Amino acid sequence: MDGEYMRPASAPRHHGFRIHHYTVSYCRAEKTVPHAAPHPGYEEYRAMKPPSNIILKVAIPTPLSRAFDYLPPGGGGDTAPLQPGMRLAVPFGRGKAIGLLLAITAASEVPAQRLKRVHDVIDEQPVLPAELLQLLIWAAEYYHHPIGQVVASALPVLLRDGRPLPQHTYWSLTASGAQVVAASLTRAPRQAATLGILARHPDGASADELAGISGWRATMRTLQHKGWVQCTQNTHLPQSVPALNEPPAVLSAEQQHCVHQVLAAAGRYQTFLLEGITGSGKTEVYLELIAATLRQGRQTLVLVPEIGLTPQLVTRICRRFTTGIAVLHSGRNDSERLADWQAAASGSARIIIGTRSALFTPLPQAGLIILDEEHDPSFKQQDGFRYHARDLAIIRARELAIPVLLGSATPSLESLHNALQQRYVHLTLGRRHGVATLPQLQLLDLRRQPMEGPLSRTLLDAIGLRLQRDEQVLLFLNRRGYAPVLICHGCGWLARCERCDARMIHHRARQQLRCHHCDAQRPVPEQCPACGDGELRSVGFGTQRLEETLQQRFPDCEIIRIDRDSTRRKDSLQQIYQQIRAGRRQILIGTQMLAKGHDLPQVTLVGVLDADQGLFGVDFRASERMGQLITQVAGRAGRADKPGTVLIQTHHPEHPLLQRLINHDYHAYAMELLAERQQAGLPPYSHLALLRAEATHRDAPLTLLDGLHAMLDATRPAGLQLLGPVSAVMERRAGHYRAILLLQAAQRRSLHQAVELCLQHLATLPLARRVRWVLDIDPQEVM
Repeated sequence: MDGEYMRPASAPRHHGFRIHHYTVSYCRAEKTVPHAAPHPGYEEYRAMKPPSNIILKVAIPTPLSRAFDYLPPGGGGDTAPLQPGMRLAVPFGRGKAIGLLLAITAASEVPAQRLKRVHDVIDEQPVLPAELLQLLIWAAEYYHHPIGQVVASALPVLLRDGRPLPQHTYWSLTASGAQVVAASLTRAPRQAATLGILARHPDGASADELAGISGWRATMRTLQHKGWVQCTQNTHLPQSVPALNEPPAVLSAEQQHCVHQVLAAAGRYQTFLLEGITGSGKTEVYLELIAATLRQGRQTLVLVPEIGLTPQLVTRICRRFTTGIAVLHSGRNDSERLADWQAAASGSARIIIGTRSALFTPLPQAGLIILDEEHDPSFKQQDGFRYHARDLAIIRARELAIPVLLGSATPSLESLHNALQQRYVHLTLGRRHGVATLPQLQLLDLRRQPMEGPLSRTLLDAIGLRLQRDEQVLLFLNRRGYAPVLICHGCGWLARCERCDARMIHHRARQQLRCHHCDAQRPVPEQCPACGDGELRSVGFGTQRLEETLQQRFPDCEIIRIDRDSTRRKDSLQQIYQQIRAGRRQILIGTQMLAKGHDLPQVTLVGVLDADQGLFGVDFRASERMGQLITQVAGRAGRADKPGTVLIQTHHPEHPLLQRLINHDYHAYAMELLAERQQAGLPPYSHLALLRAEATHRDAPLTLLDGLHAMLDATRPAGLQLLGPVSAVMERRAGHYRAILLLQAAQRRSLHQAVELCLQHLATLPLARRVRWVLDIDPQEVM
């Protein structure tokens, strides 16, 4: 979502209730929004007499794009506590479902005799605040996704099945206890220590905060008996104020300017794009902004693209701040995530760090949102509710009237375009922080060169030289497994996936063949399945085979492989990172997991083994992603006091895009790509929606999309272009044949009108019930 957007006023309200409409100029000042005090419809609801007129609009997680009407619970009691954002247990079909109250009205299109009553009101207070509920309603309309599924995705897993919020116990001083001078209790040191902790937590202290006092529970009972301490149970944790632990770093003039610019926008909406070269100290800018936000008594939400980046960032933040940190990502179990979600929702956690879904965390005292590595495609959800966390973060910041900071060394073309259009404030960090200097980049022409596997002699010599100096080397190969091809030398048989149009990857450690698309697995055959006697050979290199080759060439060197296979266990990536930080004379082998944001001060040489993969991709974003990936990988070299070198192996050293990159000029590289996009009319100069269809029969997806194409041809909203339908590049995946239809328009209004027509037409087609189809607004992958 990269430019101005206004939801068409004439579009159908497909959620079954009147939504407060927005007029949003996505990156500009004008906008009208409903007031959210305390919740939409709440005052009207309180004024309704008699209670029989009350209709509850409930979101239920089903594929149906509508809300469902219910009557309040029976019994004739006072129903005034009902507010949007509460969870309700309702009858649904022949069973029961857990829904969320969206709105309270006085009328329903369903006949009164068919309306059912709510079974139970689960919550005493809304679990989702008004501003977050409005964001979800807006997102459901923008992404054309069922509101029930959107709302469910915003709740922790343990709250989706109707469980009550866990109760937390905490202790605080009574009025008489506050008068006691702890230092006077010389003969009762445990009581004095306990009173001291409670005095530092005026809103109450939890068991974790009291655990450092031996036998504190018995001491607490004594203090309660004296009337000095009271015990309270609540679903919300008491607020805690993070204390400074590690002194802040001295900021450069560039960093100070960035901090001052963002702080000047405190209390109002503004989007900032921080474009800082690798190693320029963007994290220190984040930390200083977090500290300033804490001094204002506000919360900061920090979003990172992947779990792998979270432990390192958490470590940096914990070194600076001692308490009040919540961590939300799928690597934590459900109980841990719920506890931190509650800490954020209560205001107890003032710093919230997480991946894209953490965006939907309630923030009662929101002050700042930060997105690190804003260009990363991981911020776009690729299944289910296909939202982009960066775009919704900007919408949420606008609703909350707070600044949002997008940080990256390689900003997305959409964000750069918005900065050029002055929709974002563009901040830059052009120098590396401290004594570090930019690495020297060099292209290695592989044409007619002798190779040792995927390694040229020049690169091998450079590796040996760094190891003699007890330095670290990073080799980037974005292909995990042992080898991408297993072939019979006798008859040419290839190990192919039986469910996908793809070859299976050889994983030698477990002697398995795996499909990296559908996750199918089978043992490596002992002999060729086709001819029965040919020799089976592994062709090509993955990270596992590269590791084996380097162990043979450098037997005295520690080699560490970082990919999805080596980091499956919980906390394994953090342990590997600690191993790297503590070691010397190491070779690090990594996929793109190692390219993102990691600070590796001992690395002085980076080798990019295959730079040509992204030069000729079928997706129009391939060149952008290639440039970002190479720049990010290269940025791992020379981040401390030792200079760094980056050697990029390629068969196309004369390619103009590679020539741009070796001059550390990502901005010029991006400007060149933007010019190409403008000429081709591609995003950010147009807007896309992608319809994907798949079925077990080859013709069904294309037949369905052909029907949509014919319908749109007949109506043809102004400015709409249709591309396809065509079979996907990988036509068969996981046993299903796939096809796509791309909708493109210069104006969002035309695009969304066309999407609405498609959805209405699909609802009438019998074939649409036999073909699985999905809609992707602003797709990041189009093939």
